[in-house]
Amino acid sequence: MRTLARRLAPRGLRWRLAASFTLVMVLCLGVAFVAVYRGTGTQAGQQIDRELSADAAELAHNLHAADPRSYGELAGAAKAYLRTQPFSASSRLLFVVVPGQPTVSNSPELVTQQAPDDGESVSAQRAENRLALRLVRAPERYTTLSAPDADELRVLKIPVRVGSGLTATIGAGEALTGVSRAQHSVAQAFVLAGLLALAAALIASFFVGARVSAPLRRMAGVAARVDAGDLHPRIEHRDGEASEIRVLTEAFNHMLDRLTEAFAGQRAFIADASHELRTPLTVIRGQLEVLASQEHPPVQEVRRVEALVQSEVARVSRLVDDLLLLARSDHAEQFLRPEPIELAGYVQELWDGMTLLADRRFELGSLPEGTLTADRDRLAQALRNLIANAINHTAPDRGLVRLEVRADGDARIRFLVDDDGPGIPPGERERIFDRFHRTDAARDRASGGTGLGLAIVRAIAEAHGGAVSAASSPAGGARLELLLPGFRPAAEEAGGPRGTPTRAPLTTAGSRPPR
Repeated sequence: MRTLARRLAPRGLRWRLAASFTLVMVLCLGVAFVAVYRGTGTQAGQQIDRELSADAAELAHNLHAADPRSYGELAGAAKAYLRTQPFSASSRLLFVVVPGQPTVSNSPELVTQQAPDDGESVSAQRAENRLALRLVRAPERYTTLSAPDADELRVLKIPVRVGSGLTATIGAGEALTGVSRAQHSVAQAFVLAGLLALAAALIASFFVGARVSAPLRRMAGVAARVDAGDLHPRIEHRDGEASEIRVLTEAFNHMLDRLTEAFAGQRAFIADASHELRTPLTVIRGQLEVLASQEHPPVQEVRRVEALVQSEVARVSRLVDDLLLLARSDHAEQFLRPEPIELAGYVQELWDGMTLLADRRFELGSLPEGTLTADRDRLAQALRNLIANAINHTAPDRGLVRLEVRADGDARIRFLVDDDGPGIPPGERERIFDRFHRTDAARDRASGGTGLGLAIVRAIAEAHGGAVSAASSPAGGARLELLLPGFRPAAEEAGGPRGTPTRAPLTTAGSRPPR
């Protein structure tokens, strides 16, 4: 049964909306039908009660007017009045119960015990006789009795005092055929109107569902094309559609744009990585082929090939290490091991080591006292890459490489690396942090760069919750800035007022001494 129900359940959004709306309409119509049906019966019943009360009052008034002196005269007055009120299917039953006298009624067969008429069965007459007893014995109030071969009978019985202390019981009754007829009319009207309303609701809700689901169907079509490998289609927002659809459309298109960029970047990354690996492997293979072509190669040639192969192998190892580092950077909990770092001594030690790498004019600004929470090794790698980038783009001997460290508010620290090299074009300042991107087309791989250094800096910065950016330098070249959170100035650690540390003059390191 559940399987059948699932198969019969509407699948599409349009049919689901139509079915849901129709179900709501059925429930609303059902509640309205019950309320109107019962209300109609209640109003019709109250109208019958009012009419019964009026007939009973009129009968009592006529009995008072007759001024009977005995119960016989009272019964005679009742008979005289009831002869003027004949009983029929459209009139009301009237009767008077007089002590010591037969019950007087405009329909004696309903209130007295009768023998079966011609053609009437004994069981039918017994049912009528039981009704007669119930009418006579009914309590003096409104009651509803079941009549044989007819609708229910509404009866009102009231006691009256007439003449000189005579008492009697007046009764009036009416079949509830009118109530049943009114309720039946209401039911017919509701069934007809409900069917029409449900049909209209089903059709209208289907078209509304089609209109509402149209953007979703367009999105599904675009998603199917994207799943097939085509990243170019986009969803068009049409006039008249709801603002929520517009927001969803823009978000979907933005997601496709990001997906397109990600796939393009992935393809470019794979191509660049393949090219970077292919170059040293080609060199190694060529040199080995040259060496193998000689039957007795001289020792100097072997040493030369050995040195070149070792250099290329080292280059491949560095490239693989960088790629693995970038791959791990997506998982900050595995990539970083943050710890408190005493900033001034840490930067001074790292700077002293970097000044031994090349003959440049190295300048180090004043260092703020305080503690930075960061990964010691990753931060050193990022700063070394920034300084090495400045070294690679400045001239030997006279080239300027400067490092400044500034404490910001909001517990942040800025590392500014300036050089006086050719600078970075504005259109390239964001792309230089992409993997394998180079701004200088003349730089070849023989210079030692793989195009991953600044990409690693950005990965380290973002893993720390910071950022890296490029701008023009006051020295005339490029300025690369590394911004990291988690810095606590020394004054704050000691509990004193927070302030800006006094800046010392720039310290200059000259050319690298001979080793």
